Amino acid sequence: MSEERSPLTNTLSRAERVAFTVGAVGCAALAIGFFTDSGQFYQSYLMAFLFWLAPTLGSLAFVMLHQLTGGGWGFAIRRLLEAAVRNVPYMALAFLPLALGATHLYEWAHADVVAADEILQHKSAYLNLPFFFARALFYFGVWIALGWSIVHLSARYDRWLDVSALRKLKALSAGGILAYVVTMSFAAFDWGMSLEPHWFSTIYGVHFVVGQGLSTLCVAIFFAAHISKHEPFTRWYEKAHFHDLGNLMLAFVMLWAYISFSQFLIIWSGNLPEETPWYLHRTDHGWQGIALFLVAFHFFVPFSILLTRKSKRNATILAKVAVAVFLIRYADIYWLIAPAFAHGGGIHLSWMDVVAPLALGGLWLGLFVRNLRGRPLVSLQDAKLLGKLEEAPVL
Repeated sequence: MSEERSPLTNTLSRAERVAFTVGAVGCAALAIGFFTDSGQFYQSYLMAFLFWLAPTLGSLAFVMLHQLTGGGWGFAIRRLLEAAVRNVPYMALAFLPLALGATHLYEWAHADVVAADEILQHKSAYLNLPFFFARALFYFGVWIALGWSIVHLSARYDRWLDVSALRKLKALSAGGILAYVVTMSFAAFDWGMSLEPHWFSTIYGVHFVVGQGLSTLCVAIFFAAHISKHEPFTRWYEKAHFHDLGNLMLAFVMLWAYISFSQFLIIWSGNLPEETPWYLHRTDHGWQGIALFLVAFHFFVPFSILLTRKSKRNATILAKVAVAVFLIRYADIYWLIAPAFAHGGGIHLSWMDVVAPLALGGLWLGLFVRNLRGRPLVSLQDAKLLGKLEEAPVL
């Protein structure tokens, strides 16, 4: 490899600097927001945290899925996914403000509220702060252990062609997929659903799992499309790779719509007083506009575009769809979370609702790009196996 930095390396270096700058400025603005309106700070921070947790854990799930199923799509984006997985410890640190602000977010965290509410008393064995913190510690412990093991075993296989590492990867992935789905489902119950503790839905956690998968595909497609324009990756990425990734995105868009509509249909047709208010709060006082926006632009528009073979095989078009869907994912999280704080009122968009995802996202993207640099963007063993490249390029 030449010591001269490639155009791709220069681009990623600039992107890293810009991302960290945005993150630092955003964090400074959030610090001001915390001292001026701590309640709004925690609400905005929670939504931003859930938004950026999605591509982190979704990448972990897709790495494990590829280990079990194989496929060219996984070879194409595996290094991108592993770079995102290495951000799991960062997300664990990012959770600390939420732990400190739990009493600002969750009504069940107040003893006087629980004492006056019979339903909360029945749920107090699960919804209490010590157990809440213990579960969060367990979730992140599982995710960090899975992420570290997968990245470590993958590097071992790539460096020394250690077949035993590959077998361990497959065995770990089989149980890891189940562990991820279970822990993320309960984390969604804890951090999202318990904001309105009288309401419950068994499919709520699956909604978050599917959303995380979709967010991950969006991030991976965007970076893969950009990288594929540079040598030697033009020989690595094929139209078939983007076609497969486009099909996966289409599948997750459809799955998101199916789960969302199924939950709505079951609850609405059941017409139970402890369940329907959750949707009533989200289909009135302006919230119905966001709901219709999600129906149109989170499902119908990307669904229509991704149905065509031409769109999925064109990396530029697919990347634009991925960016749009990724941004709309925040609207979905906002619609799920923000009405819990409106208490039946209308939409109140705070400047922190915009700054918080930019702050966390700047730091996340900066770390993500840093994780990409200094490591082969293509597994050496994959390159040899598929006969595409003679060596694995390092940025």
